[in-house]
Amino acid sequence: MKKAKIRLLPLVAALALSGVSAQQPVAAETAASAQPAARSAAPARSAGAVATRQNGNDAVKSSVEARASQAAEKSRATVIKDAVAALTEINKALAALDENKKQEALDALAAATGKLELVVSRDPALALAPVAVHVLTTDLVASVDTIKDATERARDFLSDGEVQKARAVLANLASEMVVSVTNIPLGTFPDAIKAVSPLIDAGKIDEAKAALVAALNTLVQVDTVIALPVVRAELLLAEAETLAEKEGRSDREDEALALLLSQAKYQLKLAEALGYGKKPDYREYYRLIDAIKDKTRLGGFGKGFFDKIKAKLKALKEDNSKASGSPDTGNGQGG
Repeated sequence: MKKAKIRLLPLVAALALSGVSAQQPVAAETAASAQPAARSAAPARSAGAVATRQNGNDAVKSSVEARASQAAEKSRATVIKDAVAALTEINKALAALDENKKQEALDALAAATGKLELVVSRDPALALAPVAVHVLTTDLVASVDTIKDATERARDFLSDGEVQKARAVLANLASEMVVSVTNIPLGTFPDAIKAVSPLIDAGKIDEAKAALVAALNTLVQVDTVIALPVVRAELLLAEAETLAEKEGRSDREDEALALLLSQAKYQLKLAEALGYGKKPDYREYYRLIDAIKDKTRLGGFGKGFFDKIKAKLKALKEDNSKASGSPDTGNGQGG
């Protein structure tokens, strides 16, 4: 299972950008309605804009969007209905307590406890029960040079002790799809909910509400980050591979193949500039793409030319997804 970045909710709002404009994060969505959300972060300077033909974004736009939809659907499939129902009952209990309806609150908490017990009984080893999914795509529109300039600006801020200014610049240097799954921590959450009923029985309504809010604040968000430039490079190389295997390509097809390889290399340069992976590894990626260019010049064709670069990019994606080094969450699936 892929490892992912884990953090407790609620989350801190994104900082404002300095020098490069950024998208604002959209609100988290429910499991039933979550759809991939995409916005663009455009550089403040139009001089840094990259021609579409060079960067290859449009060439694989629909395929990237399809990947986003697939990621959302895959994560939504893990959502556990009984866990979602438990959260609904807990919110009902809070509303009832606000109106001093103690019995209604107790009934709702009993229902929530029952739902959580069902979840645990189905999979005793499950650590986190998914209850909601949110997919956010942040797509920075900037040239490699613009990204490097922003990075240098951040370094200058840091050298001057301007940490927050540097943070604002770096916070927007991203081109990625983040699949966020909100989870109930089953090791602690059920017991925390059970502990609220005695407080209600004792007439300690304010303490009961505070305990419920405290429990809800322990919900865990697990983020899986997918670097878009790497995805685009993979898709461009897949199209290039089809042409590279074709015997008797036309001049136009040779031009298309060369362009796809150049676009893939450019996307990897973007990924490198944005820090997705280790810089020394990128030299090997570029070398492999250049080797493919040499093999396919003047109509050269064959199979297996792309095997090494495909394996390298697969490893790069896996490394990016577990860059935070967080433990395996042991997520399972329930109905």
